[in-house]
Amino acid sequence: MRPAHIALAALVAALWGVNFVVIEVGLDHFPPLLFSALRFLAAALPAVFLVGRPKVAWKWIVGVGLALGVAKFGLLFTGMDLGAPAGLSSLILQIQAVFTALFAFVALGERPGTVKTVGMAVALAGIGVAAVDEGASGPLAGFVLCIAAAACWGVSNVLTRKASPPDALNFMVWVSVVPILPLLALSLLLEGPDRDLAALRGLDWAGVGVVLYVAWVVTIFGFGAWGWLLRRYPASSVAPFSLLVPVFGMSSAALFLGEGVSPLRWCAAALLVGGVALTSLSRGGGRAATPAPAGGAAVRV
Repeated sequence: MRPAHIALAALVAALWGVNFVVIEVGLDHFPPLLFSALRFLAAALPAVFLVGRPKVAWKWIVGVGLALGVAKFGLLFTGMDLGAPAGLSSLILQIQAVFTALFAFVALGERPGTVKTVGMAVALAGIGVAAVDEGASGPLAGFVLCIAAAACWGVSNVLTRKASPPDALNFMVWVSVVPILPLLALSLLLEGPDRDLAALRGLDWAGVGVVLYVAWVVTIFGFGAWGWLLRRYPASSVAPFSLLVPVFGMSSAALFLGEGVSPLRWCAAALLVGGVALTSLSRGGGRAATPAPAGGAAVRV
């Protein structure tokens, strides 16, 4: 990769990592489900008028929109609202690589090779260490919801591979349309109209900035740049940069939110990142893997 493109890949990973800190700030302004709905509303409009018609079947757009937008982000934002730290959340979500491999085995018949299987075991060991650390220092409910969010992310990755979108940005914009109404309905039902109205009435420039960051910087620019890189370089050259996301996530959480990183958490980070690297970057086993779509690696947060 050219130096400028390496810098771009690292920048995208940094923006995705810092996003967890921004989400933490946003949760001080909005209930989690409303916040997630506003994120997709801002990402979809007016971008939906600029990217043209969908280039894959609606069943894939709706499926990924529900799995990724409603389930994954709804669970993630709620988990963080319940106390899952931003840095730890950025780390735990990487277990999506293990869920993706497992679901791909079930749905696509992709048998993991020895190296990938070892990587999955190492990553799961990291989750176990992180669970011990979180159980000793914070609420487990948020931690569990983050793992559930990673599982939903794995489902959306498999659906994305089946869809094989030729234009990653077009696909992500249309996927962003799907969760808006379901998330708003869930917010009204579970968080209550009074809480939602109070958040909207109290909207300030900080709240606007948070929504625009997660929508335009992370979703539109981040995913657009990632897809652009994947159209020019092999996925094996671009995908490793995603392993920097929890590094930036934990570092920015420590810097801006004062989150401490215990020795157990460092151990969990080493196991998770190492296991995910083996799981994501190794070649498949006996049966050839389904080619990745133009969007390449998983959709980020």
